[in-house]
Amino acid sequence: MKAVIIGASGGIGKALADALEEEGGSVRRLSRPELDLADEASIAAAASSIDAPELVIVATGLLHDGERGPEKALRDLDPAWLARQYAVNAIGPALVAKHFLPLMPRSGRSVFAVLSARVGSISDNRLGGWYGYRASKAALNQFVRSLAIEDKRRNERGIVVALHPGTVDTKLSQPFQQSGRDLFKPDRAAVQLLDVIDELKPQDSGKLFAWDGTEIAP
Repeated sequence: MKAVIIGASGGIGKALADALEEEGGSVRRLSRPELDLADEASIAAAASSIDAPELVIVATGLLHDGERGPEKALRDLDPAWLARQYAVNAIGPALVAKHFLPLMPRSGRSVFAVLSARVGSISDNRLGGWYGYRASKAALNQFVRSLAIEDKRRNERGIVVALHPGTVDTKLSQPFQQSGRDLFKPDRAAVQLLDVIDELKPQDSGKLFAWDGTEIAP
């Protein structure tokens, strides 16, 4: 299998690339500065060197940075921080799709997957807070739905999905890990996600799935 992992320097991205290579796959690892989600020109340049990938995974995300983190209350909203979360969590992956989906096979099974989050589910939101992260992941899920509909015109067996990896022991989750809560090591999370990808059918395109294969309502 020819695969591309975007965000391959991150905990989950690296583990996904390693797991695919262990299975005998041909993997192109892309990360900053070769591909910057905030710079469409760099996305287009990276795509220009790729030929017919069967699997593309966007394993990126922004939850905190320095003193900035998830908003606990309305008073914490900051337009610049909100815009940055949207740029990394929603707009960037959508631009990756813009440049990479047309490179994927026009017939046969292919998968374009993005790492999303259960907290991006509007119907599952019972605690509030985390405004920017929730909203940007919800936007990503909507992008996935629209991309899936359009991509069916190009390849009816192509699959575009969002995946929730669970809570994984990476830099992204470290400040928010809770004792007693299921916490996956990156290598286990990667295998679980690849197992979900292996089981996907064309009719699953446009949906959000958790690490255990269960569908998450939008």
